[in-house]
Amino acid sequence: MLCLIRALHWELLSFRDFCLLLSDTLNYNCSYYHLEFLVAVNAHIPPDYLLRICERLGPLLDKEIPQSVLGVQTLLGVGRQSLLRAAKDFRHTLWKGSAFAALHRGRPPELPVNYGKPPNVVNIISARQLTGCGRFSHLFPTSTYQHMKMHKRILGHLSSVYCIAFDRSGRRIFTGSDDCLVKIWATDDGRLLSTLRGHSAEISDMAVNYENTLLAAGSCDKVVRVWCLRTCAPVAVLQGHSASITSIQFSPARKGTTRYLTSTGADGTICFWQWHANTMKFKDRPVKFAERSRPGVQISCSSFSSGGMFIATGSTDHVIRIYYLGSESPEKMAELESHTVRDKSESRSFFFHHSSLFKELRFVSGSRDGTARIWHYQQQDWKSVVLDMATKMTGNNVASGEDKVTKLKVTMVAWDRYDATVITAVNNFLLKVWNSSTGQLLHSLSGHDDEVFVLEAHPFDQRIVLSAGHDGNIFVWDIDKGTKIRNYFNMIEGQGHGAVFDCKFSPDGQHFACTDSHGHLLLFGFGCNKYYEKIPDQMFFHTDYRPLIRDANNYVLDEQTQQAPHLMPPPFLVDVDGNPHPTRFQRLVPGRENCKDEQLIPQLGYVANGDGEVVEQVIGQQTNDQDESILDGMIRELQREQDLRLINEGETLPHPPLNRSHSVNGEPRAGVVPGLDVTSPPNVGLRRSGQIEGVRQMHHNAPRSQMATERDLMAWSRRVVVNELPPGISKVQEECRAAKGEIEINLYTVEKKRKPSHTLQRVKDEVQWLDCSLRCVKTEVLFSFLQLFIIYSDSSSEYSDWTADAGINLQPPKRQTRQAARKICSSSEDENMKGTKGLEPKRRKLKQPRKKVSILNFLEWLAPQWILDTIPRRSPFVPQMGDEIIYFRQGHEAYVRAVRKAKIYTINMQKQPWNKMELREQEFVKTVGIKYEVGPPTLCCLKLAFLDPITGKMTGESFSIKYHDMPDVIDFLVLHQFYNEAKERNWQIGDRFRSIIDDAWWFGTVESQQPFQAEYPDSSFQCYCVHWDNNERERMSPWDMEPIPEGTAYPEEVGAGVPVTPDELTALLYKPQEGEWGAHSRDEECERVIRGIEQLLSLDISNPFAVPVDLSAYPMYCTVVAYPTDLTTIRRRLENRFYRRISALMWEVRYIEHNARTFNEPDSPIVKAAKIVTDVLLLDVDSDAPGTSSGKRRVRRRIKRQPMKASPDAWKEQCKQLLNLIYEREDSEPFRQPVDLFSYPDYRDIVDTPMDFSTVKETLEAGNYTSPLEFYKDIRLIFCNSKAYTPNKKSRVSNKF
Repeated sequence: MLCLIRALHWELLSFRDFCLLLSDTLNYNCSYYHLEFLVAVNAHIPPDYLLRICERLGPLLDKEIPQSVLGVQTLLGVGRQSLLRAAKDFRHTLWKGSAFAALHRGRPPELPVNYGKPPNVVNIISARQLTGCGRFSHLFPTSTYQHMKMHKRILGHLSSVYCIAFDRSGRRIFTGSDDCLVKIWATDDGRLLSTLRGHSAEISDMAVNYENTLLAAGSCDKVVRVWCLRTCAPVAVLQGHSASITSIQFSPARKGTTRYLTSTGADGTICFWQWHANTMKFKDRPVKFAERSRPGVQISCSSFSSGGMFIATGSTDHVIRIYYLGSESPEKMAELESHTVRDKSESRSFFFHHSSLFKELRFVSGSRDGTARIWHYQQQDWKSVVLDMATKMTGNNVASGEDKVTKLKVTMVAWDRYDATVITAVNNFLLKVWNSSTGQLLHSLSGHDDEVFVLEAHPFDQRIVLSAGHDGNIFVWDIDKGTKIRNYFNMIEGQGHGAVFDCKFSPDGQHFACTDSHGHLLLFGFGCNKYYEKIPDQMFFHTDYRPLIRDANNYVLDEQTQQAPHLMPPPFLVDVDGNPHPTRFQRLVPGRENCKDEQLIPQLGYVANGDGEVVEQVIGQQTNDQDESILDGMIRELQREQDLRLINEGETLPHPPLNRSHSVNGEPRAGVVPGLDVTSPPNVGLRRSGQIEGVRQMHHNAPRSQMATERDLMAWSRRVVVNELPPGISKVQEECRAAKGEIEINLYTVEKKRKPSHTLQRVKDEVQWLDCSLRCVKTEVLFSFLQLFIIYSDSSSEYSDWTADAGINLQPPKRQTRQAARKICSSSEDENMKGTKGLEPKRRKLKQPRKKVSILNFLEWLAPQWILDTIPRRSPFVPQMGDEIIYFRQGHEAYVRAVRKAKIYTINMQKQPWNKMELREQEFVKTVGIKYEVGPPTLCCLKLAFLDPITGKMTGESFSIKYHDMPDVIDFLVLHQFYNEAKERNWQIGDRFRSIIDDAWWFGTVESQQPFQAEYPDSSFQCYCVHWDNNERERMSPWDMEPIPEGTAYPEEVGAGVPVTPDELTALLYKPQEGEWGAHSRDEECERVIRGIEQLLSLDISNPFAVPVDLSAYPMYCTVVAYPTDLTTIRRRLENRFYRRISALMWEVRYIEHNARTFNEPDSPIVKAAKIVTDVLLLDVDSDAPGTSSGKRRVRRRIKRQPMKASPDAWKEQCKQLLNLIYEREDSEPFRQPVDLFSYPDYRDIVDTPMDFSTVKETLEAGNYTSPLEFYKDIRLIFCNSKAYTPNKKSRVSNKF
């Protein structure tokens, strides 16, 4: 339409030009007006006036009389597309009853989009009787939802309510509020049934398990509490987070009787809590993954797949992490970093799709970068369809408010019930509906006036979605048509509107409930609200805000009654001011339904118990069903004695307040014991009108003892707050979830067998793959899940006598016996707690074989990155031979405590150095021995010799330690050079500083200085309390803090980091001392050794040691060798000036031979070759090393005079010999010729680039290989193709391979 309007506009401009040819114009008196005069008179008319009028015509007409084809506007249309259309042109012929019975391809006919009023129910039911089928949309049109109304608004909390949930039956509602309470309500009549107390901070999320037996709530107090829904008794208090809980999810997956509850936190961790379905007992320690990539990162949301085998989490570092629960224990599967923008991005919300019956695994994510993504798992990778929130509907005007926000952000995402569409909420107040398969924008829904944070799909009607936001509006949408069905406005009398924070549909779709910012629960549904009229507008229990006492495990008791909250007698129902409700409302409390009126009047009075102690008692709960007892007489006598004593002391007795137990004229009411003479103080606990404390302050004078009748207690003990699901329904649902889980496992297994999309690229970039050391090997293992192992070891944990005092003539530890290796199954890796109960790696004792390592993931055996790094860093501390360091005892003790708490490996406390000798808080020591132990985790073992603080010479005493880099544990070893520099800075309170964390500068301020531990008052370890710019606080050591130079650029966002430049990093590194690199400088020595390594790499003998060992070819290597190294790694470290002295370089060169001897037989050819390579390189390194002899230099000169040249074409002959050897082996038979595509028709579906030995041989003989690397690529491609097509390791082809 716009094209036609613009064409008309240009025609009018041409006509205006024609008019300019006329010199004047006639008026109504036939006199002439000049054209210039007409233009001046109508100066308010712009040149595009007609164009703008035509642009507005279409949308205005669409509101009154919609077109037949929405979004298509034209000036030349006819009928229902004409701009002159009338209402009569839009009418449809009403269908007769027989029309609904006509089946099209076995299905009932679909009504036209603009059919008009809903079809007659009688016709639809009649047609269904004839055909046996009918459309749900015919019988239940979306207009039916217009009849849902608000039944009740109940004030039940004193603060905002962010969480709401229905139980699995839909008969109960749970609300979690900022007032630290979780409340249970009845759906059918709105009664308050129970209050769950225990949390000490705001409730952040809640979840109900699928069996409808447990309720879990997470809070900002860092604790997850689990209650039994039947009795409201506490089941577990789970403490595994160090910051607020952000999300709670019960896993739908079933593994026998094992179930999982997951929790994510603002500390950047996700915990998998295992529990037993029958006993409902939780394990104390979770399987935990710490995902904090930088300070301040939080995991903000999580979602399970419908079968429970996958869970995805979104965090503030714009990374989506996916975990797999189909193996023995949870394991991290992938990290997706597609939600990235220049500023801070955050994956705020996402959900897995509802059904696993699709042919792929899918979930949707939304981010602050203005995009949402629909992810699907394919070919061992997660691929996504991008939904850009800047996309606009074609053919329509811009929706109201769409252009008001320049930076778009996704605030919430949701699927419809059948996953055909995805709905996104944007911060420009619009909702956008997308096709989940193509990513096409279908509708843009406007109506909200503020941001929307609630999207809720109907439990079975895919057309219906609820939205709610901070504007107080609740909308019911028809997303098929893109229209609004009904809206509700949360207007609170005298307080304005309340922002709606959460909303949920009941499982049967008959109700939905909302919570708001003012503490209200809003109940909506079909039908009448007569049952809701019988309840008050404000419902609190008088015990809701009583103080609690906590035990060591964080379980709670009521402070005044010393009882568990769920065992206390039935409470009284009060309003927000603490006033008790009338008796008809008191009977709404479970356990009080059959009480007499006098038992429903909550009054307090002073009485004496059997010990003579005067206490308060609820008088209204006493009865006169029995005669006065001896105890009653004693109570009355004690009260009279107290009254007489007060009168003799000149005090007046307090007058009893006018209450419900007395009539207006002072006569006692029926039901109150006439002989009981008690005096009641002003009832602060049950507040009257005019008092100001309210229900929150009721604990100040609440009864310390509430004595109920036996009838009350019996009814209370037998109550059932939430029923379990009927066995038949529960069994069917469990079988359905189990089937979905099996489908997910099968889909995942099938995708694993398919060739990964990145395989060819990895083959093409083989040189880069080799240079990436073990990183790409880790990635390959992560995606293809290579074989796993159980390791037995009998190597000693003590040191051999293999170090020298000077740290020059260094030999690696001697290999004692060959380690056997066997396959193991998979398990998860916990970064903070790498062992769970029954899954702990056992460290071996002296000269005893290591106990069998339990089931561990293959990735756990890989050497950690802090050991493999080739770039020097300040932290973590990587020891090198000859280092002079400061050892901090309290830091070492903290490390030992953390390891023992997490049960990472077994530590013998008797062998710790402070138990074997006298150690001060800090010691000046030197590294004279280094050894690495195979993990998991890989341990660094150090022998530290004491140095005299004055002379700097070794005293002859030493001790040994072992450690590994552990998250959230500070280094307790610091280079002496860094320690001295830090002492000179003398930080003061208020000083600004910066610190390197994850290759970025982070800024903060010194707040105070005090010892980290009182028993070490003179220690500098973590002696400063600092305040980071992102408002986090922690302790810092002075050597971790750097001054801020003048002119330093601060981050654009307060609290963010600034990347460290290479020059800044170099300036902070260790500065070699005189003599540590011989007579020359470090740069000269490093360049000389690099040239020697390059010459050595040109020799064939060095080929096995040129690059890191290929773990896909030798997967056992990482289970035997703890510290892998090679010539390329050494060269790269020399280029980066990694080594602090020449003795450290010599130590690593020795490790090449040590690793070869450890992994292979002692007399094998590769061990002999490793010895030659090591000796040659050591001769080159040792030529100018301090303490060397001239004889060694003469040997080096003799070696250099020998020719070190190889024939340029010698490799071709070696390749031919290799091929001949391969052809001689019978196992090569399946790979000699190309695959027969007739016998294996699906081969090309999996393998993109076939390769075989005959093709390799022809290419080699034709001279088409220009380097041995090309030959190697093709050989490797044969192996890769075999793995991709035949992943089963027990097959004949795999065995031959």
